[in-house]
Amino acid sequence: MTEAVRLERDGNVAILVIDSPPVNALGAAVRQGLAAGLDRALADPGVGAIVIRAEGRTFPAGADISEFGKPPADPWLPDLCNRIEASPRPVVAALHGTALGGGLELALAAHWRIALASARVGLPEVSLGILPGAGGTQRTPRLIGAAAALDLMISGQPVGAVQALAMGLLDEVVETDLPAAALALAQRLADTGAAPRPVRDRRDGMRDPVAFEAAIAAARAAQANARLPGPRRIVDCVEAALLLPFDQGLAFERAAFAELVASPEAAGLRHAFFAERRAAKMPEAAVRPRALDHVGVVGGGLMGAGIAHACLGAGLRVTLMERDRESLARGLERVAKLQQGAVDKGRMTETQRDAAWDRLSGTTEAAGMAACDLAIEAVFEDFDVKTEVLRNLDAVLKPGAVLATNTSYLDVNALAAVTGRPADVVGLHFFSPAHVMKLLEIVVGAQTAPDAVATGLALAKRLGKVAVRSGVCDGFIGNRILSAYRQAAEYLVEDGAPIARVDRAMRGFGMPLGPFEVSDMAGLQIAWARRKRLAATRDPALRYVAIADRLCEAGRFGQSTGKGWYAYDGRKPVEDPEVTAIVAAERAARGIVAQDFSDDEIRTRLLVAMANEGARILAEGIALRPSDIDVVKLFGYGFPRWEGGPMHWADRFGVLQLKQAVERFAPQAPGFWVPAPNLDAMVRNGTRFADLND
Repeated sequence: MTEAVRLERDGNVAILVIDSPPVNALGAAVRQGLAAGLDRALADPGVGAIVIRAEGRTFPAGADISEFGKPPADPWLPDLCNRIEASPRPVVAALHGTALGGGLELALAAHWRIALASARVGLPEVSLGILPGAGGTQRTPRLIGAAAALDLMISGQPVGAVQALAMGLLDEVVETDLPAAALALAQRLADTGAAPRPVRDRRDGMRDPVAFEAAIAAARAAQANARLPGPRRIVDCVEAALLLPFDQGLAFERAAFAELVASPEAAGLRHAFFAERRAAKMPEAAVRPRALDHVGVVGGGLMGAGIAHACLGAGLRVTLMERDRESLARGLERVAKLQQGAVDKGRMTETQRDAAWDRLSGTTEAAGMAACDLAIEAVFEDFDVKTEVLRNLDAVLKPGAVLATNTSYLDVNALAAVTGRPADVVGLHFFSPAHVMKLLEIVVGAQTAPDAVATGLALAKRLGKVAVRSGVCDGFIGNRILSAYRQAAEYLVEDGAPIARVDRAMRGFGMPLGPFEVSDMAGLQIAWARRKRLAATRDPALRYVAIADRLCEAGRFGQSTGKGWYAYDGRKPVEDPEVTAIVAAERAARGIVAQDFSDDEIRTRLLVAMANEGARILAEGIALRPSDIDVVKLFGYGFPRWEGGPMHWADRFGVLQLKQAVERFAPQAPGFWVPAPNLDAMVRNGTRFADLND
């Protein structure tokens, strides 16, 4: 027996106890311990039944992620599950916490399943671009039918124990003392000489083959145009459960699993999975954060109200500050609407809403923020406006309070310099809507104290957000790359690519919206203000596309004004002859002859622009690692998760090919298309961006 699993005995019941913190993942030690324990239990003639349960917070919550991409050690989980199912004595699985993926497949190999009412079960492998590979696609539909099995596997969403019981995945649910209940069930089975009931032999979910096949057909039709192969192969495997003998179905599942594991989509999704976890490993993560109970938010607009709502939802006390009583009333009303919307959608109870409202206060005076542990300014993106707010807060906040700016582009060092406490100033760049978007850029200034950064990270955790550390530069990580992306897109348009074609090409890549659709949704005025702010320092030798300026001068600020890069019929973008004329006039003024660009050419230019700017950000030390850049683009800008992010894409494209593409595009805009300074060394040394993540 290994330390990860111990064998206990209670009368005629053997109990295999998994004890491998933190989540009892099904790594090699756990698998080996279960196999050895099963062998010992079956070799004991006094054992009449076996229980598999876990210590700690959960039954196995899936595979051991440290084994991803490595050759599996014996026993493989599919083989272990088959050995458990083949036991000549009844096996009971006792589930608590989150029995996900391989954990649920392990339980499905047992003959009876009992769970705490608070437990959740699921098969989320699709989120990694794969499918359940230890019999999940074969055993699940045998118990609950094709429709429910397909929904569980294609959605990847877990279900609660009570629902799982109603579906037929579980046999019993208890409110308390799961070990005792599982032991009692096993003792009854042993005392009565009950025979095992392998799921492989059950047909509960296959009693109506017509309905089973109809569910398969419906799922296949729904996935006909899906970008990812995983859901389609899940449908194939569930169909195989009906059409093939069990062992052949397992072989079919295993072949489909191997095919998906090797797919580029699965590689991108695995990269995204690890990148998200790696982002939390910032230097300040080990530092003790400051007290965080009371948050102040300055500005009750859409951003400020969203931040306040998110903080209230995390159990924090919140003070909302506005410049006058009318503005404060509007801000509080926005928060109230967000809270009521959460109630209407079932995300918050009325009791929780009322408790949150009791933790919210409002003020029009900076003195009302004096007791806050953390104050976040979320006012208009203007340096003078923000510095006035920061000075006022600096004058009243208690010693040790963290002073945060929600700026999207401005220099955090310059903002901190107007206060008497630059060590307490940190950038917390929320993304709109702040209560929905998961990304939070933590911008660390030259003098920001480590525990101030740690407090920002603690806030991110309280809010359930993915935090990424950034240094100070114009636009930080996300908006700096966004600027390069937009700039390359505008070059394409001025050189002849239709606006709608550029957007279509990027939607075809997997972006939810193209760059010009995003600009219209966000509003063109913010980027216009930034361009005017930077105009005095702009190199006159650099190519500058003024089309967006002409649109703003014409009052075309995007969806909010009903026209921007497009005209709008409600929210639907419509190509506008007025914009076409503006583009043509700018093109003619510069003597540019329109070229034709294919969708592939458009995509390559825009992705190369993003990756090259990302490489430059790395070279400057703005981002800690390439995968942090990917996390920012995945969680804040709609980069398709299966592509892994721009730096993961660049590795697939090739670092040498990236450098050569930048050089090839240079005649279009020599000052823009310049290879990042670290690419030469990476090419010489055969270094990939992935090599820089650790």
